Amino acid sequence: MLSDRCGQHRELRPERMDNPRLDRLAAFPFRRLAAMLEGLEPCSGMPALDMSIGEPRHSPPPLLAETVAAHAGAWNRYPPPAGTAAFRASCCRWLERRNGLPSGSLDPDRHLLPLAGTKEGLFLLAQLVAPETADGQPARILMPDPLYAVYYGAAVMAGAEPRPLPATAASGFLPDLDALDRDLLARTALFYLCSPSNPQGAVADAAYLRRLAGWAREYGFLLAVDECYAEIYGAEPPPGALGVVWPEDPECTNLLVFHSLSKRSNAPGLRSGFVAGDPRLLRRFLHLRAYGAAVQPLPLMAAATALWEDEAHVAANRALYRRKFDIAEARLAGRFGFVRPAGGFFLWLDVGDGVAAARELWTKAALKVLPGTFLSATAGPESPGHRYIRLAMVHDEATIGEALDRLIGVSEHWDLRQ
Repeated sequence: MLSDRCGQHRELRPERMDNPRLDRLAAFPFRRLAAMLEGLEPCSGMPALDMSIGEPRHSPPPLLAETVAAHAGAWNRYPPPAGTAAFRASCCRWLERRNGLPSGSLDPDRHLLPLAGTKEGLFLLAQLVAPETADGQPARILMPDPLYAVYYGAAVMAGAEPRPLPATAASGFLPDLDALDRDLLARTALFYLCSPSNPQGAVADAAYLRRLAGWAREYGFLLAVDECYAEIYGAEPPPGALGVVWPEDPECTNLLVFHSLSKRSNAPGLRSGFVAGDPRLLRRFLHLRAYGAAVQPLPLMAAATALWEDEAHVAANRALYRRKFDIAEARLAGRFGFVRPAGGFFLWLDVGDGVAAARELWTKAALKVLPGTFLSATAGPESPGHRYIRLAMVHDEATIGEALDRLIGVSEHWDLRQ
């Protein structure tokens, strides 16, 4: 109860404060998985193996802790919202090397901003765009389906209309650009793309990126390319959107790319990433972030600066993942629609019914996997993720081999693909 100025009491009604948009969001995938498995006992006699969460298990390079310790005197300082000049310069040099751009192509004061991990940046980005078109209709925010749930949540909470685009085997596990009509593009405010994709590991080639970036300029929407898995790949490095666009448009009009140290450097706890691209959008993004975004502490930013300068630990990390995918290919070739992903560290396996498979694998093999439908914006059998499970290849090689053996053992007694 609250008292007004006349001493009268009025009842506080919580429902009047609730934002109804939040009710449109399902629980985050891992909470859904926990709820689904609640009360189900894992197979006894086997240690539980959790392959559901994409949390890197490789050790971060010693350089991280050493640099944080060396800058411990900066813990009592507020970090600048735009980051340090050294951080921005380091990230720009890395982008130039990675994308084959001439040295000095990117201006650290115009083309790049730090993020406290890409998750907060990707979510807050939707606040940059208008939730309605000129005729008062909800603006569309396009995204692949299956997807990183943050894209969908960002669209809903920004007041726009999320428009999931099926990313199936038929379209190479990326949204089918030929299926997009001009009316949809004209009402689009933001397009999220992940390459390499989560969960399938598909890579958008240069032609795909060039076409999409051209539409972003033509129709005036913001193209956000999430490249957080770009440094974990097989034979060839995935093309970066910035490298594709910059030669023909040095201002990178309507394009922002997102990178993170979480996967590249096994440092998710560092909460460090950056966004780069169109200087006009970055100026507005900095203005927005000043009101509500976290800023990385200076000792951590110093560590991130050093990590972006070092490639040796990244190559070693990549080699570890390649060996684990060799193990998967040897065991799973010809099973579950196995396709060795071009990038990222997930397996995306066709088991017929991902939810049923996840239950069976937990109760019969103590193996925890994520049903594909939990990564989809579409429910039911029509979901592009319905038939699939996702396995995170983050454990050591022995654990990976054990997990895959358990998967195969269960499948031999129950046809998951029916």
